Amino acid sequence: MTSEAATLADELLHVLGAWAPLEATFDGIPGHDAELADPSRAGHARIRAEAAGILARARASADPDRVTLGVVVQQAEAVLARVDANDVEFTLADPLYAVGMNHLAFLPQLDPAGEQAEEDFLTRLAAFPAFYAALAQRQRDGLRAGRSPVDRMAHSAVGFVDRFLAQETPFPQQLTGDRGERLGRLVAEAVRPALTRYREFLATEVAGHGRPDEQPGLCWLEDGEAHYAALVRMHTTTGHTPEELHQRGLDVLAGLEAEYAEIGGRVFGLTDPADVRRRLRSDESLRWRDAGEMLETARNAVARATAAAPGWFGRVPAAGCVVRAVPAAEAPVTAAAYYMPAARDGSRPGTYFTNTHEVHTRDRFIAETVAFHEAVPGHHFAESVARELTGLPPLRRVAMITAFGEGWALYTERLADEMGLFSDDLMRLGMVAEDSVRAARLVADTGVHTLRWTRQQCVEFLRAHTALSEVEVQSETDRYIESPGQALAYMTGRLEIVRLRRYAEERLGAAFDIKAFHDVVLGGGQLPLKVLEDVVRAWVAR
Repeated sequence: MTSEAATLADELLHVLGAWAPLEATFDGIPGHDAELADPSRAGHARIRAEAAGILARARASADPDRVTLGVVVQQAEAVLARVDANDVEFTLADPLYAVGMNHLAFLPQLDPAGEQAEEDFLTRLAAFPAFYAALAQRQRDGLRAGRSPVDRMAHSAVGFVDRFLAQETPFPQQLTGDRGERLGRLVAEAVRPALTRYREFLATEVAGHGRPDEQPGLCWLEDGEAHYAALVRMHTTTGHTPEELHQRGLDVLAGLEAEYAEIGGRVFGLTDPADVRRRLRSDESLRWRDAGEMLETARNAVARATAAAPGWFGRVPAAGCVVRAVPAAEAPVTAAAYYMPAARDGSRPGTYFTNTHEVHTRDRFIAETVAFHEAVPGHHFAESVARELTGLPPLRRVAMITAFGEGWALYTERLADEMGLFSDDLMRLGMVAEDSVRAARLVADTGVHTLRWTRQQCVEFLRAHTALSEVEVQSETDRYIESPGQALAYMTGRLEIVRLRRYAEERLGAAFDIKAFHDVVLGGGQLPLKVLEDVVRAWVAR
């Protein structure tokens, strides 16, 4: 007999699939492969009502499976926070967070296998006119209600659509039978016209009517501070206030100064942390020569980590991990790197995408740290191990809980140093530099959305306290604007995992086993941080 917790998890998984059907396809969640998201207010109201009903039942449940119930509660609350914030109306350009750009970034990467999958793919393309018309209307309504995006992001979105339309073959899939011809007709008759109309809407009705760079935060919108507080709780799965997280970021940054001095002295002969960061930013020899060098360095780092992993993990994923360049159309407006999980049926490996756009301006010294974070033993291990846990409800295997997932990936950057994976001190200095970025995110994200920072204030803070190149300073700033609260999850999650490890080490003493600890952390899928604490404490007690 199925438990109440498992039933609620299955019901919520269906809701999440309807909320983000393209993500559901990549996660192997059945039933949504022919759908696009419904961005309309009515569509979001239906999703909210279903999630709220499940949330109420989960909170009232006496089922002994408190871990599954904890995941259900957090994931349902996340839907409510996103719907209530109306972020679809003012998140326009970033392909990881803006639903209109998400379709353009990730549908071309689908690999439909079999007749039904190919038919589903074509059905999705046929829905482009209705989807982009609904999205434009929702964003038009948001403008009328005063929920306007930041103007520069509207211009960025126009550029993204232009680059997509400029491709001769935006969907490279090779479909069988007459479906190949139908694909060509759909692109010509449905996809391109729909995107042309949406692009015109962005260029004429949105661009020029958005918020200026002096007002980039949610705090400038009606009820924006309350919505931001809810998004902070959603992304961090904690009760920390924006003000507390702002101060925590400042404290972590101060603590990193000694490492800059120590490692910078060995690498550059510089012991002033500000001088070390200036050298990292200004030394052109620390940039990439070409995209091939960037990709090769990432692949070598992943190979080393994969070989060393069995000494630090009792369970390693069966799925492999490959390294690829971010597709050209999305590269100018997306992150420096991201990970896409392996297909559950084994048809697609886990993929670490590294951004080769303007490669000569990007930093070489962070390459190994980012590879360990995005691939092995970071996101690839967390997400692939979860998908291979057959004894858990499907929701537990695919839930994306930012504080856990990004906290784990950031934890593994320092773990990689323990494992001896860095090739030299310059790459270890990159580890410290990346820590600065994650700590600075706590300060900058809260500064923008709570303390009314201008965009320029955010840029100047990142320039002063990190070693980010200028192109990354700009893209990071726009990322915080487009996805309020998401950037807070990294350091919050890492600090909690480190705290739990220290707790286990102190309580268990010589009996502490790092492989067992890692297996416990990853062995329940992604968990809210309070639930993870309960799991670790129970393991220590046993």
